[in-house]
Amino acid sequence: MYFDDLPVGFTFETASRTLTEEDIIGFARQWDPQYFHTDPEAAKASPYGGLIASGFHTLLTAFALDLGADVWTEASMGSPGFDNLRWIRPVRPGDTLRVKVEVTSSTPSQSRGDRGRTSFQHWVLNQDDEVVMSYLAMVILARRPA
Repeated sequence: MYFDDLPVGFTFETASRTLTEEDIIGFARQWDPQYFHTDPEAAKASPYGGLIASGFHTLLTAFALDLGADVWTEASMGSPGFDNLRWIRPVRPGDTLRVKVEVTSSTPSQSRGDRGRTSFQHWVLNQDDEVVMSYLAMVILARRPA
């Protein structure tokens, strides 16, 4: 879908993905080596009471699910960034995540007629429909070819 196909209020939901203990530890060892992400035994004494996924792992999982939905990817021209990123609940081994997405703003470019800027609100939910993370992503999207 192109910029022109995504009006404010448009919604979609992604497929889901389950994060295993192995996934969580492997990601964290490389990118966020804090004990509550990498050591199941030590994590029991943490404020979380057990192993949890890195927030960055949760974010990248949500991003991959969003791209996998293939709603806007063919029109993507990149992103100027995210706003209001919030990690709300810990993600634990065995949690299954999916993403609900809503277009919250859509503005045609004033200087380049071939594109526009669309803002997508994301809510990342676990298998119990609890929001574990939320963020607003801005994406530059191509306009529909004539």
